[in-house]
Amino acid sequence: MDNTAPPEKDENADALVLSTDPLHPANHISDLCRRFYTLGWVTGTGGGVSIRHGDHIYLAPSGVQKEMMQPTDMFVMDYRTKKYIRQPAVLKPSACTPLFLAAYTHRNAGCCIHTHSQWAVLVTLLCESNLQSPTSTRHLFSIKEIEQIKGLSRGGTGSSEIAEGGRKLGNLGFFDTLRIPVIENTAHEEDLKDSLEAAMREWPEACAVLVRRHGVYVWGKDVVQAKTQAESLDYLFRLAVEMHGLGLKWV
Repeated sequence: MDNTAPPEKDENADALVLSTDPLHPANHISDLCRRFYTLGWVTGTGGGVSIRHGDHIYLAPSGVQKEMMQPTDMFVMDYRTKKYIRQPAVLKPSACTPLFLAAYTHRNAGCCIHTHSQWAVLVTLLCESNLQSPTSTRHLFSIKEIEQIKGLSRGGTGSSEIAEGGRKLGNLGFFDTLRIPVIENTAHEEDLKDSLEAAMREWPEACAVLVRRHGVYVWGKDVVQAKTQAESLDYLFRLAVEMHGLGLKWV
């Protein structure tokens, strides 16, 4: 008998993350983390990505350099029981997990992205300073009449219905005001859960939540929408910082 062979249950668990399909969640998360690393969104081991695939939730681990991440580093959770069905022996679950679960539970999201983008952090500092318009307060980032706002959906998952001319009915329009709540940071990331869920309830049309001096959580109905919205928001955050430097108002 070969005592060095892994137990059957480990082989079954590994099957959850082994695939030749580049869009399989384990492969997709690894690829996204490498791409986001080049953008400065997940510097060091900060930030993370999670994908809900059927009844399974795939989660990037804690403490792994994002540009080095492999599919076999992934944690897999049963969405119904919230129990891990695959746990890499030498890694720890992400502290972001409760926040990702909030997006799945309260927004029926299919993907959630957390970045430590410098532009997201700077926007929270500008909101904290109260140097912008009265509608962009300490706890709310607001901006309007910028074309990129049209890339963001109501509630983060919006509607897939297409109007005449190709406009997505679930998305914000050019004359709509984008509002993203800002919550206070905590010493431990998992402790953000209650305030993030409260912000989701207070701002049902928000597609993201900013965390002061920390970063942003963005979600979407699937990976494509979550990634598109993360990119659109980062564009808007950077634009807002540059506008502020030029003395221009966001609203």
